[in-house]
Amino acid sequence: MTVAARFWFDPVCPWAWITSRWMYEVTAVRDVTVEWRLMSLRMLNEATPGYDPAKATGHAYGLRAQRIAVAARDAGADVGLLYTALGTLIHAEKRPKDDETLAAALAEAGLDAGLIAAAGDESYDAALRADHDEGVALVGKDVGTPILAVGDAAIFGPVVTPAPRGDDAGRLWDGVLLVLGTDGFFELKRGRDRDPQVA
Repeated sequence: MTVAARFWFDPVCPWAWITSRWMYEVTAVRDVTVEWRLMSLRMLNEATPGYDPAKATGHAYGLRAQRIAVAARDAGADVGLLYTALGTLIHAEKRPKDDETLAAALAEAGLDAGLIAAAGDESYDAALRADHDEGVALVGKDVGTPILAVGDAAIFGPVVTPAPRGDDAGRLWDGVLLVLGTDGFFELKRGRDRDPQVA
């Protein structure tokens, strides 16, 4: 039986990017489909006292990219394909977080170049916030991105580096499903001892 997963991401988060690459591996080794949803680190942190301006700048770029994703989704495009193009440029190729990179991602994904206009269009924010709020409601405000849900059960994470491949990806998925199916489960965590490995 096919398992339908939902995956919330902010395109500027390297940890979400790595986990998204794992999810693509999972779809190759398990009967899983993924619906790509949007979560905004900018919206998550906007009311936080002492919000770091450096992070705010990066998160604002994520907001511009996500407006394009909403517009692309409205036009019937595959948001996962756009995310793959954008994430590859930002995280793997270390391209600047600017509109030229957004335009290159649209071209790479085979999407209408005119969608770049959505980046500065706040009318897309309501749909973005609806996606964001749905994800946060599942896990709480004290987490970030990615959020992974199957049915009514959701977790923040998994946060992992590098992305597991092949059978390793499938084994991690099996464990995540076990955790998601355990009533009352809240957290597994250990300190990070390495930076995100996006390649």
